[in-house]
Amino acid sequence: MVLLEFQISPRADGDSVSALVAQAIDIVDRSGLPYQLTPMGTILEGEWDETFGVVKACFDKLREAGCSRIGVHLKVDWRDAPAGRLQGKTAKVEQVLGRRLST
Repeated sequence: MVLLEFQISPRADGDSVSALVAQAIDIVDRSGLPYQLTPMGTILEGEWDETFGVVKACFDKLREAGCSRIGVHLKVDWRDAPAGRLQGKTAKVEQVLGRRLST
């Protein structure tokens, strides 16, 4: 099972790229994979091919939207373990601390 964190940075006219990022997040949301959206990126949980497939689909969408440059930053944690690590890793830290974290 993979936890894949990615940040995709489309180049566009002007300072705001939120409309382009929203197109990528729509692909993530429709993928059916568990995910967590953060202000600095998105974390996906799934099998290797399906998580990388979502990143590729986001990249392809931004290319089709006319982006002349796209930066992608990936961080991957693969573990031979069952699904549920997206919430489980945070829950384990909370258990060790003995309290809920304000996330």
